[in-house]
Amino acid sequence: MRNSFLIAITLFPCFAFSQRVDLDRFKFSTQYRSLPSVRLDSSYRTYNVSVETSRLMQAYLTDMTPEKSVQLEGWRMLKKNGHIGIQVKLEDLLPESFSVKEREEIIKDKTGKETGRRKYYSQEVVYTFSAFADITDYKGVHIENMVLASRNYKQVYKSPEFAIRYAAEGYFLINSLKVTEQLYRNCVNRAINYLSSKLTEDYGYSERTVTDQMWILDSKKHPEYQAHRQAFLLIKETLFGVSANRSLDGVREQLKPAIDYFERIKKQYTSTNKHDRKLRYASYYNLATLYYYLDDPQAMLKEAGALILNDYDAKDGRALEASALYLKNLFLQTNLNSRHFAIDTTTFKGPGESSGIAVSGEVSIPSANSRGR
Repeated sequence: MRNSFLIAITLFPCFAFSQRVDLDRFKFSTQYRSLPSVRLDSSYRTYNVSVETSRLMQAYLTDMTPEKSVQLEGWRMLKKNGHIGIQVKLEDLLPESFSVKEREEIIKDKTGKETGRRKYYSQEVVYTFSAFADITDYKGVHIENMVLASRNYKQVYKSPEFAIRYAAEGYFLINSLKVTEQLYRNCVNRAINYLSSKLTEDYGYSERTVTDQMWILDSKKHPEYQAHRQAFLLIKETLFGVSANRSLDGVREQLKPAIDYFERIKKQYTSTNKHDRKLRYASYYNLATLYYYLDDPQAMLKEAGALILNDYDAKDGRALEASALYLKNLFLQTNLNSRHFAIDTTTFKGPGESSGIAVSGEVSIPSANSRGR
């Protein structure tokens, strides 16, 4: 009897630490600032836009000022002589073909029996539009040529429906000025919106609010159930308070209890059984994800590598590793070490103004010790 008791005491930790582990996705939200994906001189922070269109299309731009609608987030727009100049060329809207489409409607009585048929006609016009932007710096160096709209993309305009075929056939001819103006304005707005989006993606500093996930223990009988959730709750509340416009100073210190907890789990549940590997997987995954939003790609790489070696969903480790390398290279490319800083575009000066302000003069860059992922 005594021997049986001793065996039970010896094996109890193994049974306890091998309890079933179920993980569930828990979501959180936070903010960071996107960094330029294309390398430019870091002192370039002003731009100007000019728009050119044909005489034929000029009349349709009445009351429109597309040159003022181009947005490059994190930069200051000047009327002229910016660090980079964006010349937009809007070409003609060209109709290519006309056709009449027929639609037949079946008329039924209250019992569902067909009592007749009615035909409707509409005119369809296939048209194309072309636009591009040429980007150069103030020194005359060509930076990029962007295609904003291509004639390879065939667009279709459909007129209202008419009960008489000839009314549909003549609709575009009778209303050509009004319809062309509407279509041209729509095309111009789409082109300018695309240009703004692409400029900000390539060269800008936009604020981004994102939702991501962590893996949290969902096995109520497991001894770590409550602590796992409390650690996530601390992370969720802390990251929710993070702003793209404020540095991460002090944030990592706030998160230290959660970081220490997941580090402890990795050291405490060390067996090779599936449940312990699954629990360690959650720690590696959650810490790697956390370091990404703390702007610390090096710490993220360490966790991602350990996740791969843990041999449970190693593909997630490789995906996290790729994200860490991308962030590390992005910091090297932009000469920054954080995605959390304030920008006041009013302080930026163009090359023709009294003084220029580089990126490093505007943003608050945390020290290496305070950096996160």
